[in-house]
Amino acid sequence: MTHALKKTPWRPRWPGWSHLPRDARDVLFLLAVIGWTLVPHFSHLPWWCPPLTVVVILWRAGLAVASAALPGRWSLMAVLVLAMGLTLWSHRTLLGKDAGITMLVVLMVLKTLELRARRDAMVVFFLGFFIVLTNFLYSQSLAVAATMLVSVWGLLTALVLAHMPVGRPPLVRAGAVAAQAALLGAPIMVVLFMLFPRMAPLWSVPQDTLAKTGLSGSLRMGGIAELVTDESIAFRVRFDGGVRPAPGALYWRGPVLTRFDGIEWSRLEPADAGAPRRGAALSVRGTGLGYEMTLEPNRLPLLPLLEASPDSAADAPRIEGQRAFMRSDLQWATERPVTERLRLAARAYFDHRHGPQSDELSLRDYTELPPGYNPRTLAWAEALRTEPRHAHATPEQLVDAVLLYIRRGFTYTLTPGTYGDTAEGRFAIDEFWFDRKQGFCEHFSTAFVVVMRALDIPARIVTGYQGADLDLQDGYHIVRNSHAHAWSEVWLDGRGWVRVDPTAAVAPERVVASRALRPQPGIVAGAIAAVNPALMAQWRALAERLNNHWNQWVLNYSRSQQFDLLKKFGVRSPTWEDLAYLLIGLLSSASLLGAAWAWWDRHRRDPWQRLRSRIAERLATLGIEASPHDGLRTLALRVRGQLGAPAEAVAGQLEALDTLRYGRHAATRLDPAWWPSFVAATATARSR
Repeated sequence: MTHALKKTPWRPRWPGWSHLPRDARDVLFLLAVIGWTLVPHFSHLPWWCPPLTVVVILWRAGLAVASAALPGRWSLMAVLVLAMGLTLWSHRTLLGKDAGITMLVVLMVLKTLELRARRDAMVVFFLGFFIVLTNFLYSQSLAVAATMLVSVWGLLTALVLAHMPVGRPPLVRAGAVAAQAALLGAPIMVVLFMLFPRMAPLWSVPQDTLAKTGLSGSLRMGGIAELVTDESIAFRVRFDGGVRPAPGALYWRGPVLTRFDGIEWSRLEPADAGAPRRGAALSVRGTGLGYEMTLEPNRLPLLPLLEASPDSAADAPRIEGQRAFMRSDLQWATERPVTERLRLAARAYFDHRHGPQSDELSLRDYTELPPGYNPRTLAWAEALRTEPRHAHATPEQLVDAVLLYIRRGFTYTLTPGTYGDTAEGRFAIDEFWFDRKQGFCEHFSTAFVVVMRALDIPARIVTGYQGADLDLQDGYHIVRNSHAHAWSEVWLDGRGWVRVDPTAAVAPERVVASRALRPQPGIVAGAIAAVNPALMAQWRALAERLNNHWNQWVLNYSRSQQFDLLKKFGVRSPTWEDLAYLLIGLLSSASLLGAAWAWWDRHRRDPWQRLRSRIAERLATLGIEASPHDGLRTLALRVRGQLGAPAEAVAGQLEALDTLRYGRHAATRLDPAWWPSFVAATATARSR
């Protein structure tokens, strides 16, 4: 009985790493390195690109394991045209950063399907190193840098393997050579990093797009409550002399919101205004307190400075590569959004006054309320004014009366629920002020400002940050997004704008002790906290300390620090010319040392070549001619053919040396016992 032959589908079988052919092993290693390099890009690529990348890499890996033929050019062209069409559909262009990186990833993985010659491998290596650089266009964090360092080592290892065509060198050996090459080049990279001129804005093109936006130029009820669940760092601060103000004085001023449409608060001045329309009328007393701030990207053209920072030449914040100015509402703005990490120095004055000291027509903007919104709250404010005890009350007394109402029966909570679900939010403040009486800082500040305006007292909302972490990290106080806060300002005759924080009336610990509410931890974090409550805090502190070192020493290394370095070398007034001369001098010295080492290396003899000459001399005593082109196994065959059995030990020693030098587990150093054994074998053969 015969059986019809069935064509079995192609399935690559894994023979085991040690049994893979040399080419297959090297290809799989290269694919692993490529995958490691491309994974950080996946969150920035179009939805179709990561699956395509994974499929192509697995396809190429299967072909390598099965030693199957690579696909034809028409198949690759079809995939490439499809990828170009999808890129055009996703980005609406084939130019620009995002579209360019998408096409670069596609070309990289498709090129792996053309690895037929060494030149193809060189193209893959070049694309791989280029893709390593593109990762820093999205993020310059320490984690990305460590990941790309592994990628560079892997690509260098694959490059070393491509230049070791003989035998089957272990990956460990190739990796060691790659690490040595990287270490030899590290000093030159350090010198270039420290001395190569910083050319803003080109030096600051890479941005960390994963950074949180933080505050915004508008506010709805519940907006800041969502932000305070974010424990990421907004900025770091170090005060001059190590003098830290009391937590209740740490108000970091952000956007000032005046216009109210019943739902959303927004700025009175346009966010992109190039200069303030009227002066801030700021007067300060005392000496002030200087501090240094490292600001994370916030995607807004603002600096959350400590209240209050004058705009005088001596006190204005100093930022390298960007100009800052103070608006009429005392908020500091920048020429362009802060899309990169900034380091600046400023000075704060806690004893200050700002704004007009007497009533002005411009203050009418701060008493406007939209009609038809929150009628119960407006009626309550009118009733408060008409009460006999408040009939002749001053604005200060009315402020105290409203704060007293807040202290009686309101609850400070991170999860108050949603207000204004019905009637398009027209009664959100009514619901908070009379019904639930639960809220976060923006609930109290918005309701307070509405009541103040209903009492015909100019008022506005200020958003920013309040407080800081109590513990120092490397000398810095950390202000997190969870310190986001909203407070109020009222205008009082003769005093100008005065800060009033309604949150302090119901939750004084939030302001006095910087004790912000924390959301419930997740399952994993909760389990770790149950076993060791301090472990999560210790891990976070360690990670933030490392990130701070990375930010301060690497990412924030600026032109002024380059000049400070030159001053340490004795240059009193450093210039670009001094920096260029020093860089050229160091590079020239390194080039001369490299040339001298190359000359010495060229004239020294390879230890294996010296051994080869000594072997030829010993064989000559037996009458065996050893030409320079003869291999060790060729010499072993010649010894057996001319001398026979008496010289079998000599032939065996030659074959053992050949295996040691070129075998699967080739050694880089000669066994010291081999040469004495070979000398003894030749002596025995000569005596016979």
